[in-house]
Amino acid sequence: MPLSDITTRIAAAEAKAGRAPGSVTLIAVSKVQPLDRVEAVLEEGHRVFGENRVQEAAGKWPDFRARFEGVALHLIGPLQTNKARQAMELCDAIHSVDRPKLAATLARLADEIGQCPELFVQVNTGEEQQKAGILPADADGFVAECRMLNLPVRGLMCIPPVEEEPALHFALLAKIAERNGLDGLSMGMSSDFETAIALGATHVRVGSAIFGERVPI
Repeated sequence: MPLSDITTRIAAAEAKAGRAPGSVTLIAVSKVQPLDRVEAVLEEGHRVFGENRVQEAAGKWPDFRARFEGVALHLIGPLQTNKARQAMELCDAIHSVDRPKLAATLARLADEIGQCPELFVQVNTGEEQQKAGILPADADGFVAECRMLNLPVRGLMCIPPVEEEPALHFALLAKIAERNGLDGLSMGMSSDFETAIALGATHVRVGSAIFGERVPI
């Protein structure tokens, strides 16, 4: 599906929800995509991209950034503490802050580096054992802990269980964000981003609908 079709659908969803035009950021998820596909989207003028792994992002984006101005890179996958420095130096936002040890590492590195990307706390809204993220019952305390560490928490992120109605999880995430005074909601992917926008998403993560099916490497 062309990028223009996705942006048109986002604009329509914003309007339907009574949202301001441009209030939703489209993150084009370029993880495990051939470079020519990513370059084609860059050539169309899009500048906000999401990667799942620090190593892959480091091998891909320095060259693209040298050729295309204004690229913003969002890390949307799990972050190991030993990759945190590289992630902070490479990325403009990290959507997977999911445990106290990582928060403490990010805070220490922020002091050393003198800056920190925007951060989103990942909430495991489905309470799935195999999935990363803070449990909903622990989210308020973890957000408070991050704030005590002076981390720039912009909002929350979730990935609903594939077999469940995503709207229920989006609504839960929005409720947690509201009571913690957070205005960033990273939720919604290729199959459900319009539902996410209706429920307040500020960032939607769309990959296959833009690039086609991923090519494993």
